[in-house]
Amino acid sequence: MTLSIWRYAHLTLAILTFLFLIVASTTGIILAYDAAQEKTQPYRVDDFSNINLAQSLPELRKVFPEITEINVDHNQFVTLEGLDDNGENIKAYIDPKTGKILGKPVEKSKFINWVISLHRSLFLKETGRFAVGVVSFLLMITSISGLILIIKRQNGIRYFFSKIKKDFFSQYFHVVSGRILLVPIFVISLTGTYLFMHRFELIPKGKNEKIAHKITNSETQIKLADFPIFKETNLSAVKKIEFPFIEDDAEEFFVLKLKDREITVNQINGEIIKEEKYPLTLIYENLSLTFHTGRGSVVWSIVLGLSSIGILLFIYSGFVITFKRTRNKIKNKYKAENAEIVIFVGSENGSTLGFANKIHSQLLSDGKKSFISQLNQYKLHPKAEHIIIFTSTYGLGEAPTNASNFKKLLKEFPQNQKIKYSVVGFGSKSYEDFCGFAIEVDQLLSEQNWAESQLEIHTVDDKSTIEFTEWAKKWSYETMIPLATAPSLYSEKVPSLKKMKVIGKSEIVDEVTTFKVILKPNSLVKFKSGDLLAIYPENDHKERFYSIGKVNGAIQLVVKLHENGLGSGFLHRLKENEEIKASIIKNSEFHFPKKASEVIMIANGTGIAPFLGMIEEQTGKTKTHLYCGFRKSSELTVNYEYFALENIKKGKLSSFNLAFSREEKSQYVMDLVERDAELFTNLLENGGFIMICGALKMQHDVEDTLRKLCALKNKDYETYKANGQILTDCY
Repeated sequence: MTLSIWRYAHLTLAILTFLFLIVASTTGIILAYDAAQEKTQPYRVDDFSNINLAQSLPELRKVFPEITEINVDHNQFVTLEGLDDNGENIKAYIDPKTGKILGKPVEKSKFINWVISLHRSLFLKETGRFAVGVVSFLLMITSISGLILIIKRQNGIRYFFSKIKKDFFSQYFHVVSGRILLVPIFVISLTGTYLFMHRFELIPKGKNEKIAHKITNSETQIKLADFPIFKETNLSAVKKIEFPFIEDDAEEFFVLKLKDREITVNQINGEIIKEEKYPLTLIYENLSLTFHTGRGSVVWSIVLGLSSIGILLFIYSGFVITFKRTRNKIKNKYKAENAEIVIFVGSENGSTLGFANKIHSQLLSDGKKSFISQLNQYKLHPKAEHIIIFTSTYGLGEAPTNASNFKKLLKEFPQNQKIKYSVVGFGSKSYEDFCGFAIEVDQLLSEQNWAESQLEIHTVDDKSTIEFTEWAKKWSYETMIPLATAPSLYSEKVPSLKKMKVIGKSEIVDEVTTFKVILKPNSLVKFKSGDLLAIYPENDHKERFYSIGKVNGAIQLVVKLHENGLGSGFLHRLKENEEIKASIIKNSEFHFPKKASEVIMIANGTGIAPFLGMIEEQTGKTKTHLYCGFRKSSELTVNYEYFALENIKKGKLSSFNLAFSREEKSQYVMDLVERDAELFTNLLENGGFIMICGALKMQHDVEDTLRKLCALKNKDYETYKANGQILTDCY
């Protein structure tokens, strides 16, 4: 069977039985505690296992003149019923060696009897017993399917107890405790199923096997202590002994009801008159009852109690896993045949789909015709320009469930136009076949005539958001399509919305359609310059991101108003004292470097926003330069110049450089970089940092310029970038 069948079977069985199992497990915990507590009562004598009937019965006859019966329960407590010296009825726990009364049997409390009834039949009598029996059977199948899923997850039975990769707590607990409690839960379900089948005669009950014995009818009386059968039979093998009604009457017998047979014994000569062995089905029933209830063993009662607790936690953690797996759903705005960017996903537990959905959402917000689908739904996409494949690997380099047919479909549907592709693999380096399927997919695509590689395959270890944003930066850089690069944006935990009040907003005063918005969170929120503010203009899942500058403890945004711009239009319409809901996305990859000796900030347009906040927060310990590019001089740029000069006086800023691309003397930021080549190359060589924020095209131009400048000094720009000395947040 395929993995998906076992997984869906496991889930379906859990859904069908969880309400019954909650009741059965809760009552099972109570009954396990009761069984363990019962065992601690002081009614079992020492060396009980070595006491035989020949030792016990004569002594009891001396103490009690008339005994009706003796019962030995699952706790090995011996109960005697009969008459005392005064002819009074007696029913008591006794010491089988001396006849000493140890205590009186106490009936189970009404509460425990109520719990037993609920556990066995849900108060529905035989109908309830049948339902509970069916649930026991389904629990057994559930545990088997769980075992198979663990084996597949661990890449085979020999790795069953190997280290388990922790995705999140519920998943980790479900698998680890599943391994630990697998045997006791299977025993609970198996024994419950057997008891159910035996009660409703779904298993043939069988017949007693009669064993013939030679009867001499000797009238020679033998002492009880000399009866051969009494010498051979230990009390531990006895369930009940019925005594002769009239002593010394040859027509009255001892009846020994043992665990596996019933024996009738002549009370005069000790001969076995009749012996019947119980059928195996009855023996198995008693054994099942012992293992199912934990009677007779404190340790096993505790194990059963813990297993019942485990079942409740399995139900909870299982549904958490299911929720996490299903909450990431595929939603498309455009049809497959109209899509320009197609995202294919291969995901086993839904986490890879979570990454894909966040990229898909951003592309849609940017106006791109993006389409997302499972790899098993691969087909022709006549207008596709880009294909992105996000896929995990299952088992020993195998495809996840929703990608199992991809290799066949790739051959079946060759695309009719050139398409650029990029493959991102998700996995864990703790497994030998790290991203094995993603590597195979990348190789298969490289062999297709229509496919052109956009980037080398990128791998992500243990769902690292930092590693994932490295791919986002590269893909965005190559395609000039903006993607958010804040790692926290791609984490599973969705940042909560916070209420924020508009405490300041500038108006657009000239043709430069840029304005400032200052927001104050209503509650205490930690943030830094360089973090992102996510707003939701249409109160849906589509967010718009703006880089934050922290000024005087408030959030300062610099926004360019776009015609029909959803996010910019929303912010432009805000009035002072108006409240909005937004979330802050931590962007630690673009925070001001803590231990840098020198930093250069490069921005164009609204990319200046985080740098204004960083300069405001400066202590003067780090030598800081600001390079900015704008289209033309305006009231806003004059304000920036004034801000820069004030901070140069305060020692927070070392230099400020402006470039205007549409003034008489046209100049771009990259021209300023080229002009100050010595500063830039020396800074990189001495371990300094360059921060770039603004348009992707500006980032391209600046980085190309830096590459040339480094090459002139026989230095490799990519080495500095790999060292983390180039920090970017471009769009």
